Amino acid sequence: MDPIQTADSVLNEALDAEKEVKDQNDLSLFYNRFLSKKGKASTLMTLMKEVKAEHKAAFGKKVNEVKASIVSFYEAKKKELEQKELEEKLRKERIDITLPGKGNLLGRKNPFYQIIDEVEDIFVSMGYQIVSGRDVETDHFNFELLNVPKDHPSRDMQDTFYFDAERLLRTQTSAAQAHAMLENAEKTPIKMICPGKAYRRDDDDMTHSHQFAQIEGLVVDKGISLANLKATLELFVKKMFGEKREIRLRSSYFPFTEPSVEVDVSCFSCQGKGCPMCKDTGWIEILGAGMVNPKVLSMCGYDPEVYSGFAFGVGVERVAMLRYGIDDIRRFYQNDVRFLKPFPGK
Repeated sequence: MDPIQTADSVLNEALDAEKEVKDQNDLSLFYNRFLSKKGKASTLMTLMKEVKAEHKAAFGKKVNEVKASIVSFYEAKKKELEQKELEEKLRKERIDITLPGKGNLLGRKNPFYQIIDEVEDIFVSMGYQIVSGRDVETDHFNFELLNVPKDHPSRDMQDTFYFDAERLLRTQTSAAQAHAMLENAEKTPIKMICPGKAYRRDDDDMTHSHQFAQIEGLVVDKGISLANLKATLELFVKKMFGEKREIRLRSSYFPFTEPSVEVDVSCFSCQGKGCPMCKDTGWIEILGAGMVNPKVLSMCGYDPEVYSGFAFGVGVERVAMLRYGIDDIRRFYQNDVRFLKPFPGK
């Protein structure tokens, strides 16, 4: 076949092949068939030796036109297929930026535990140790070592949950006092607080719960007086409720302290002038306290002629309810995340 006719034949064959190119794989086969090193368009110049001298220029021009036409199609088709693949990829990986973002939900600590942490920080800064008590106690530690014998009428106020005749869920964290004093074999000074839960059979209403928390405090040393107790509680109240708060002590009764006092704090709603929160008295009761009863000291191995001490117990939920204006003690235990939103996070 004449070399020029061969060139035309390769071009026609390429034009027919172009119609079959649908994707990158087809395009790759097209390239190998016509434009690779041994492809039909690339090898046309090997026919130059068969062309007469006067026709070589025309043949060279024809070969260049054929190659240019095939290369032009190849490059245009390659660009078209790459653009199509990109658009398909973008369609599959499309992100709707108009949708709201998914933020991280930051948790909040229950105010129950926030109060415990804050009280612990206050007393640790005053040199107190934190002691872990026991939820399950014996009658001996929960009552008898606290000067509450089996026939004592005050037991009626703390009717609680018994496992058997001797074991029960503790009714107060005061049991930790007896453990601390008995375990202190050297009878060295004691400054401790014991945060923990207590359990009593009670009406489950807005202000009472069968489960609640106390923070028990105990100081035992030589020369401890009621003045030390008052100074300690004044400092605690000012750090917890603000520098303007004042306290007052009212006589009361607890079997394990003598004398015993109820401790009131000046109302932070009306600044002591009288309002519904403080029942128009200007004062709000927050805890009970007193000097450790000499009988308790003696039963726990301390000579009451040498040692004295004070003890106090503050209700965690009561402090939190006063601090944050919580209206129902049951909210602390209902696992409702909406309840936690208003309280400061850390």
